[in-house]
Amino acid sequence: MKDALPGIIIKAISSLGILIMVFILYFLFREGLPVLRTVTLKDIFLGQFWYPVEEPPTLGMFPLIMGTLAVTALSSAIALPFSLLIALFVAEVAPRRVREFMKPVLEIMGFFPSIVLGFIGMVVLAPWLQNRFDMLSGLNMLNASVLLAVLIVPTVSSLTEEALSSVPRDIRDASYALGATRWETTSKVVIPSALPGILSASLLGVMRGMGETMVVLMAAGGAAIIPMSIFDPVRPLTSTIAAEMGETPVGSAHYAALFFGGVILLVLTLGINLLSAWIEKKGAFRK
Repeated sequence: MKDALPGIIIKAISSLGILIMVFILYFLFREGLPVLRTVTLKDIFLGQFWYPVEEPPTLGMFPLIMGTLAVTALSSAIALPFSLLIALFVAEVAPRRVREFMKPVLEIMGFFPSIVLGFIGMVVLAPWLQNRFDMLSGLNMLNASVLLAVLIVPTVSSLTEEALSSVPRDIRDASYALGATRWETTSKVVIPSALPGILSASLLGVMRGMGETMVVLMAAGGAAIIPMSIFDPVRPLTSTIAAEMGETPVGSAHYAALFFGGVILLVLTLGINLLSAWIEKKGAFRK
């Protein structure tokens, strides 16, 4: 009985976690799907105007979805190259003492409060962008993307470093024995061997940026428009839900539309998560 007790406890806690997740999904779909009684899927996904308090409400989420994708894409384009370079330095170049220092620093930075970054974006970065580029407001897609990149870098760097460090030492030694330099070994042996883990880490970082709320709420500008420039203000789905849910009548079409926005985010992040798992599985199969 003593040997079986830890397994029973672990199974019970795991089952409880699964039940909680199922309940959350049920609640999300139960509250979000009624919006389809008011508008069609075509109006939601292709509608270009978000005026939820009008009568009848206009619930076009196309600008919100495009704002989400645009901010996520720009922040990922900024963060992923830096993440790879940092991970390469920590795993392949840095001396042992530097590596032992930087590894926990990266992990700690991953827990940096996003609301603090949002505040920095409002009071520091936004005025600088406004003065530097002569804009009406510094609260825009570029501001939010830079701050999101700061949040993505520690997560991707840490996971990428683990993927690089997991490459067997024998492969490196064999490359050096054949006369390859450190850079040739890193670029042609280590990175290809760790590529599934690197791609998986990158996708998890993208998912981290897509689900962030406070940074985009405080620094993105809050305009429900389709961005045509990195200096345009945007209103991603996460900031829309956070800004409007507290003042929305329960049971209204607006209320259901916000929950449906959560469903859209769930589908997007689930797709990225499944893609990450598939890449990791393919990499394990090849090995």
